[in-house]
Amino acid sequence: MRMSLVPVFLGMTLWLLLPACTSYHPLPLSSEAAGETPNMTRIRIAAQEIHHPILKPLDFDDRNGLSPDEAAVLAVLANPGLRAVRDQRAIAAGQVLQAGILPNPRLTYFVSIPMGVFPAETVTEFGGTVMWDLQTLINRGARVEAAEARAQAVDLDVAWQEWQVAQAAKLAAYRLVTLRYQAQLATELSDFLTDNVTQMRQALQRGILTGLELSAAESAHNNARTNRLELEKQVRQQQLAFNRLLGLPPDSAIPLERSIALPDRLVPPTLEWFLNGLEDRRLDLLALRQGYVSQEATVRAAILSQFSNVAIGFYDVRDLGNFYRPGPQISADLPIFNRNQGNIAIERATRQKLLDEYTNRVFQTRNDIARLLVTITWLNDQVATAQAGKPILQKLVVTLREALRQGQATVVLYYSALINLTAKQIQILTYQQQLIDTLITLELETGYYRIEDSRSMPFQSSMQEKQIP
Repeated sequence: MRMSLVPVFLGMTLWLLLPACTSYHPLPLSSEAAGETPNMTRIRIAAQEIHHPILKPLDFDDRNGLSPDEAAVLAVLANPGLRAVRDQRAIAAGQVLQAGILPNPRLTYFVSIPMGVFPAETVTEFGGTVMWDLQTLINRGARVEAAEARAQAVDLDVAWQEWQVAQAAKLAAYRLVTLRYQAQLATELSDFLTDNVTQMRQALQRGILTGLELSAAESAHNNARTNRLELEKQVRQQQLAFNRLLGLPPDSAIPLERSIALPDRLVPPTLEWFLNGLEDRRLDLLALRQGYVSQEATVRAAILSQFSNVAIGFYDVRDLGNFYRPGPQISADLPIFNRNQGNIAIERATRQKLLDEYTNRVFQTRNDIARLLVTITWLNDQVATAQAGKPILQKLVVTLREALRQGQATVVLYYSALINLTAKQIQILTYQQQLIDTLITLELETGYYRIEDSRSMPFQSSMQEKQIP
């Protein structure tokens, strides 16, 4: 007695494939890792083995305090936000895998049991078909190409976000250092004026000074204390922002290096030098280009999908008369109404959007670099002007102090000069910090790890070391 081949095929398929199915494993949601402090031993090892298009391996040593470069690497290795960003790579890899998987055959089976009055020789009718869809084979190459280009774009985009976090951490380190030094200057002035107010109150009781002079001293002291408290608040806020970038708990306080160099003048290369090869250095531009390549393949896949959906296979049926009728089978959609024209229009519009985004990003980047170079020139002049005025104020403070001792100057003039000197020192630090801000932003915009490390043209910078407590 002959049997239909379809149920045999179905049984063999289930027997072979069911053991290979992926099983489910739960992943409990937990926030325990959110409060963990990075393992510095692992960080030191990972810093020497880091692989990144821009960031370089680094001899990481936090025992003498973090340098801005070490802070940048630590942020890339320990920032929890980047972990979620890197998970996009696994998603993209899964999409590449899915794009290359061949379609499964489709199996149908039926049984028709005779009911009612029927001839004695009538048997139960059964049969089935096995079909394979050819449509996915037609555009498989384009879909795989699109998924692979998309995965490369994701890799570049992840690297770009890592680079942004690294630069933000470096910038946060410089800002924390500058604010600490500014707070130190404000504290020194506040402490001096506090001691001086105490002495002047004693002098007022002895009749040496007038109430007007004491009021001037108290007013200067209150202003200095207010400025000190404001800067101390900014230091604490910057410390929290720094810890967050580095993936540290809020109460952590990893020390920074004691000696940090702040520039008082930068002379970068020309705009033309920066624009040369820009589109091959900026990771986000490279990611957009790979995204465009992916979309080109997606458009091609959509065009290939406009052809009729064809499926081939075979059938095997036993009819009511106990006759077996095996044979080939083919089915195809008639492309009368739907020729995938909607998806083709969407993918073409998406491709045009990516092209326009890339053109706009290049345009903005070039203009941003030009603006940063203008800002550097302006800040160089501001630092030079402020530094030129500092010796004048220092001399004025010394002169007024001596004149006050001889009774030839008022205490109001002396305090005003002293406060102006401290404000000038804080202003110089602010301009120097803005130079660092602009330099780091310029590195981010141009795709250079360090502009001064480039070999095509020397980068000129004069630096001033600051001892930070």
